[in-house]
Amino acid sequence: MRIVGLMSGTSYDAVDAAAADLWLEGGTLVLTPLGTVSAPYPGELREALAGALPPATTSMREVCRLDTGVGRAFARLAVRADEELCGGRAELVVSHGQTVYHWSEGGAVHGTLQLGEPAWIAEATGRPVVSGLRTRDVAAGGQGAPLVSMVDVLWLRGRPGVPVALNLGGIANITVAPDGAPPAAFDTGPANALIDAAVRHFTGGRYGFDEGGALAARGRVDGELLRRLLADPYYALDPPKTTGKELFHLPYLRDALAGFEALPPEDVVATLTRLTARTVADAVRRAGATEVVASGGGTRNPVLMAGLRAELGGVPLRDSGEFGLPPGAKEAYAFAVLGFLTVHGLAGTVPACTGARHASVLGSLTPGRNGLRLPEPVAEPPVRLRVQAS
Repeated sequence: MRIVGLMSGTSYDAVDAAAADLWLEGGTLVLTPLGTVSAPYPGELREALAGALPPATTSMREVCRLDTGVGRAFARLAVRADEELCGGRAELVVSHGQTVYHWSEGGAVHGTLQLGEPAWIAEATGRPVVSGLRTRDVAAGGQGAPLVSMVDVLWLRGRPGVPVALNLGGIANITVAPDGAPPAAFDTGPANALIDAAVRHFTGGRYGFDEGGALAARGRVDGELLRRLLADPYYALDPPKTTGKELFHLPYLRDALAGFEALPPEDVVATLTRLTARTVADAVRRAGATEVVASGGGTRNPVLMAGLRAELGGVPLRDSGEFGLPPGAKEAYAFAVLGFLTVHGLAGTVPACTGARHASVLGSLTPGRNGLRLPEPVAEPPVRLRVQAS
C-alpha cells in the first residue's frame, strides 16, 4: 500500500511529508521509503499559531481559522508528496495534524487537540485520510503520547540489549524496547521548546531557533540556573507521562530566569541546551539503555548532540538514518505506519507505553473522491518492522 504520512511537531515551524510503500510479509511489516518533502508554514499562519498556543488565550473564531489554515497547509504538501514521491498513485494519506493543546493534569491526560481539518486534504488529493490518531488512546485511559512508540517497538525489536529510540522535537520522548521484556515510552521533558523560546525572546522574534547551535556554542553553562531548572517536579514523575508547551513555554522560562537577568543570552541558551541533554540522558540511563537511536530536529544541533554524547558516557548515540529512516522525517514515516495499521483494522498502540487500559485501532477516516474502500482486515498484527531500500 502506498501511503503519505504528514507531521508537524510541537515546534510548529513546518509540515513534513514522507511517502512509503508498506506491505506485510508474515509477521513482518516492510516499509520502503519513497522520499520526503517539507514546507514551512506561511509566516502569517505560524505567527497566528504562536499567538494562540498556551499560555495565550484565543477565541473560537481564531481556532476555526487555524484549523482551516493548518488543514490547507497539510493539503498542499500532501498533493506535492503524491505527485513528486508517489507518481500520483498514493492510496492513503495519514495526517497527524498540529497539536495545539494536550490536557494533562494530576498525572493523567484528559484530552488532546490537533488542528488541521482532514476534509481539506481529502478534497485536494482525492485520497482517503486517516486523522485524529491520538484521541482514541486518551479515551482508553492513555497519555496519547509518545504515539510513535508502537512503531519504535516494531522497528527496534530483535536488537540486542536495551535499544532506545529518541525523538528531539519541541519535546523529547523516548521508547525503550528491551529484547524479551515489556517496552516503555514517555516524554523526558523539553528538547527544543525552551531553547526556541529563549532565542525568540532574546532576538525579539528575528530568529526562531538556535541554528547550528551557534548561540549555545558561544555561551557557558550556568550551574546554578541548571540546578534550578532540573528541580522541576516533572522530571521526577514515573512513566508513563507526557508534557508539552502547556508547561515548557516562555512564561515558564521567564519565571526560571528570575534573579539571572544579568546572564548573557548565550549562557542562557547554552544552559537550556545542557538541560535537554541532561534530562534525556538521565532518563536513558535509568532505562538501562545499551544504545540510543536519535531523530527529530534537535539532531541538527551539534552542541546539543555533543552534550548528549557527553552526558550518556559510553552509551552509543546513533542517527536514525543508519537504520533507514531520516532523522527529520522519521515521525512522518511512523504516522504512515500507524495509518496502515488503522485501515487494516490493527491496533496502533502499546498499552505499556502509553498507559492505556488496552490497545486501540487509532484515528478517524475521511473518504476520498471515490469513497472509502478498506483493504481486507488482517487477523494477526505484525511483530516487527523492517525498513527496506527500494
